[in-house]
Amino acid sequence: MIYAPPDLHISRSPYARVDALGENFWRLEIASDPRPAYRLAQLDDHTQLARSDFHWKPPLTLSLQARVSSQDLPGTWGFGFWNDPFSFLLGGDRKHLRFPTLPDAAWFFHASPQNYLSFRDDLPACGFLAATFSSQKVPPALLALASPALSLTLLRQTAQIVRRVLRSKVNQAAASIELDVTEWHTYSLKWENGLVIYRRDEIELLRTDVVPHSPLSLVIWIDNQFAALPPAGRLSYGTLPNPESAWMEVRQIKLLDHR
Repeated sequence: MIYAPPDLHISRSPYARVDALGENFWRLEIASDPRPAYRLAQLDDHTQLARSDFHWKPPLTLSLQARVSSQDLPGTWGFGFWNDPFSFLLGGDRKHLRFPTLPDAAWFFHASPQNYLSFRDDLPACGFLAATFSSQKVPPALLALASPALSLTLLRQTAQIVRRVLRSKVNQAAASIELDVTEWHTYSLKWENGLVIYRRDEIELLRTDVVPHSPLSLVIWIDNQFAALPPAGRLSYGTLPNPESAWMEVRQIKLLDHR
């Protein structure tokens, strides 16, 4: 059965907007601003749910068409499935408080060069990626207690210890995607039990047995954040100025449940 995404929730910061341009056709935009204040425009179907009540499990296929306003936007943008691992830190208008957890995700993800979003040294860590995260289960309360220790990653020596620990707990797969993202393209993500397949315009980009744990939620976003934990360095994170407005348009969002 084919679903249009159910009850998509709009999340946006000041100086950001999400507009419906037609049926199943959206524009997500963050305004131009030289100041590096946080800006986010997002569609999701998880904001009012407990993490255990997220909708999506395999076997499932997501497909949509997307384009963005520039080839090299500051921050991140993308679409796919995730477990919203950091909502404890971000806050917002959530009905349920979620403790932090390690990431589980399968998505198309663009990260500007200021980012370094891989715990492994042999995988791409920024640019436009097809990427999967699959994490070992750690009790959320334990992670909540450990969250203050993240400040230690601001020190170079300690950051590398934390990075090695995360690499042992978080399995990853990723492939770089080279194309003009300002043009319309069709993206699909087939999430099966034991397999995830990424395609662009019917061309297979990545096939991996690194599979996220379910249930996950659908997320589509654009923001101006960056985070980096490189192989030789300390943690850096923050927001980036965007001198020009940045937008992403998505249309023909479809979810095919194979059960």
